[in-house]
Amino acid sequence: RKDTDKHAGTQKGKSSYLLSCTLSEQCCKRCGKQALEEGLSWLHGDPRKVIYPTDSYGQFCGQKGTPNAKKSILFYFNILKCANPAVLINLQCPTTQMCVSKCPDRFATYTDMQLQYQITAAPWEYYRLFCKPGFNNPTKPVAQVLRDEDCPSMIVPSRPFLQRCFPDFITLNGTLTVAKRTHFKDALDKARSVTELRDAANGITGLVDAKEVGMKIVEDYAASWNWILIGLVIALVVSLIFILLLRFTAGLLLWFTIIAVILVIAYGIWHCYLEFSLLRQQPGADVTIVDIGFQTDVTVYLHLSQTWLIFLIALCTIEASILIILIFLRKRVWIAIALLREGSKAVSYIMSTLFYPIITFLLLAICISYFSVTSVFLASSGDAIYKVMAAEPNCMYANTTCDPETFNKTNVSKTCPGAQCTFAFYGGETPYHRYLFILQLSNLLIFLWLVNFIIALGQCTLAGAFASYYWARRKPQDIPTCPLFSSFSRAIRYHTGSLAFGALILALVQMARVILEYLDSKLKGASNVAARFLLCCLKCCFWCLERFIKFMNRNAYIMIAIYGKCFCTSARDAFCLLMRNVVRVAVLDRVTDFLLFLGKVLIAGSVGVIAFFFFTHKIPIVQEDVPTLHYYWVPLLTVIFGSYLIAHGFFSVYAMCVDTLFLCFCEDLERNDGSPEKPFLMSAELHRMQHSPTN
Repeated sequence: RKDTDKHAGTQKGKSSYLLSCTLSEQCCKRCGKQALEEGLSWLHGDPRKVIYPTDSYGQFCGQKGTPNAKKSILFYFNILKCANPAVLINLQCPTTQMCVSKCPDRFATYTDMQLQYQITAAPWEYYRLFCKPGFNNPTKPVAQVLRDEDCPSMIVPSRPFLQRCFPDFITLNGTLTVAKRTHFKDALDKARSVTELRDAANGITGLVDAKEVGMKIVEDYAASWNWILIGLVIALVVSLIFILLLRFTAGLLLWFTIIAVILVIAYGIWHCYLEFSLLRQQPGADVTIVDIGFQTDVTVYLHLSQTWLIFLIALCTIEASILIILIFLRKRVWIAIALLREGSKAVSYIMSTLFYPIITFLLLAICISYFSVTSVFLASSGDAIYKVMAAEPNCMYANTTCDPETFNKTNVSKTCPGAQCTFAFYGGETPYHRYLFILQLSNLLIFLWLVNFIIALGQCTLAGAFASYYWARRKPQDIPTCPLFSSFSRAIRYHTGSLAFGALILALVQMARVILEYLDSKLKGASNVAARFLLCCLKCCFWCLERFIKFMNRNAYIMIAIYGKCFCTSARDAFCLLMRNVVRVAVLDRVTDFLLFLGKVLIAGSVGVIAFFFFTHKIPIVQEDVPTLHYYWVPLLTVIFGSYLIAHGFFSVYAMCVDTLFLCFCEDLERNDGSPEKPFLMSAELHRMQHSPTN
C-alpha cells in the first residue's frame, strides 16, 4: 500500500506511510494464506464430481475415455427406496445406481422377463441393459436377483432429467399417470400405484413441469433474441441521449421525467381498476391466489380479480409516495436540477467515463468466474466414500464405511443378507477435508472483498476524473489530458491499500450478514422465540451498518481521489464535511438520487411499453415480423430488466459525478471565500445556488 499526500515528508506523512506498510504486510499475509488454501482446493478438487453423476462404484457417467463414455445417464434400481428428489440429486439413495445409455421406455418386471425368455430372448436383451455389467443369467431365481441386486425388480417408463432417470409423469384429465397407466406390478407380483412413485420421488412432477417451461423459455429466447438485442440497443441510445440532453434541458427533461412517471403509473392504476371491475362481474374470478397455489402458467393469475387488486394497491401506494415527496421538496428540486446540469457538463467534457462501467463489468466477471471455479473445486474435493446399504432395517452395519474390494471377504453379507458396499459421497478424514466448510467461507470472504475492491476502484477512478474537472480554473482548457486514465493510474499506484482496506471492512460486515442469514434459515423451525427475535434484531442492525459503511466508503473514496490521503483520514474528513453540510446532504443528495431513479424507471418503462406492444402484436406495421412465442413475457421481462441495467450503468457514472461535484462544492465553500486571493472554483450557477434561501 503506497498512499501519499502532499505532506509526505512531514512526520504525519511518515506515520501514514508506516501505517500503510503495516496494513500492506497484513494484507499480504492474509492473501498468501488464502492463496495456499485455494491452491489446495485446485490440487484436491475434481470438477468431474459435480459435472458427472456417479454410480454405486464411484465411476463417472458420460466421461470420455472411460467404459461409461456412452452411458451418461444414472439409473436407479429401485426408485421406491428414494425418499425425495434431494436424495436423488445428492446420490445418497439406498439402492444400486448404474450408468446407462438411455432410460427405460416401457413397464416390465424381472418375473415377466423370465416367463417371456422361455419363448424368445428379446425381452432379456432389453432388460439386461439395466442390469449390472457382466450379469448374464436370466434364469437366476428372482429372490436371489433381488437380494444381490443384480437387476432391478422392475423398470418403468422414464425420462432423463438432471442426467438421471426419473419416472415419466404425465397428468391426464387431472390424474397422475406413467405411460397412461395408474397401476402396475413389481417383480413379486405386488400391485403398485403411480402415487407410490410420486411419493418416492416427491416433487418430480414439479421438476418435469419446470423442465417443460424451461424448454419453452429457451425456444422463446431463440426466436426473439435479435429483437431483444434491438430493444437493449434502443435503451442504450436513449440513456446516452438522456444524459447528454441534461446539459441543455436539465429542468425540462427532469420535470418531463417526473410528470411522465406520474402519468405512466396513473395509467397503470386506471388499467388495473378497469380489469378489477370487469373480473368482479365474472363468475369464478373471485378465487384467491392462495386457493389455486403455484402455477407455471402465469396467465392463470391474470384471470383473478385479487391479482389486479394487489397491482392496484401497489401502484396507488407508489403514486401517493411520489406526489408527497414532490409536494414537500418542490423547492429543493430546482437546486438538484442545477447540480445535475453541472454534472452533465462534466460528463460531456469527459465522455470516456460513460464507458468505464464496461471495465467494471469485465473485472467483476473475472472475479465471479474465479470464485465459481474455486467453489466447484472445493465442493468436489475428497475421496470416494463407500457405505453399507442394508436390505434389512435391523442390520448393525448399516451406513458404516466399507471397502468394495474387500467387502465380499467380510462377514457383513452373512450377518446382513443382501447388504452391499455402494458409493455414498465424496469426503475424507484428513484435516483438509474436515475444514472444507471453513475454506468455503474463506473463499466467500475473499470473493466479497474482491467485488467491493473492484467497485471501490471504479468509484475512486470516476471521482478523480470529475474532481479534476471541478478544480480546473478554466473549463475545459485546464482539464488534464486523459483524466479518466490518469485517475485510474493514480488509484492503482497510490491508493490500492486504501481501497482494499475500505473494501475489507465492508466485506466483513457482508460476511456477518451471510452468516446471520444462514443461522436464520436453520432456526426457522425452532420454537425459541427469543432467539428468533434476537437474530432478527441483529440482521436489522447489520443491514443498517452495511448501508452506512457503503455511504461512508463512497465519500471516503472521493476524498482519497481529491487529496490522496489514507482511508481512515479520508473517511474522517468526509464524515466531518458531510456533518457540517448535513442539510445540503439530506436535500441535494437524496433528491438527486430520486430524480435519477425516476430517469431509470422512465427509460426501462418506455422501452418496456414498446416491447409489450411489439410482442403482443399490437403494432400493425411490424405484425408480420413478430415471432411466435409461448410466453411473450419472457423477452418482455428480459428487455425491461436489461434496459434498467443499462440505464443504471450510465446513471451510476452520473450519480458518482454528482456526488463528487457536491463534495467538491462543499469543500470549495470552506476553503475559499470568493475573494481575489481565494476565488471560488465553482460555476456561476452553483455559486447562485449556495446563496439560495432554500439552501
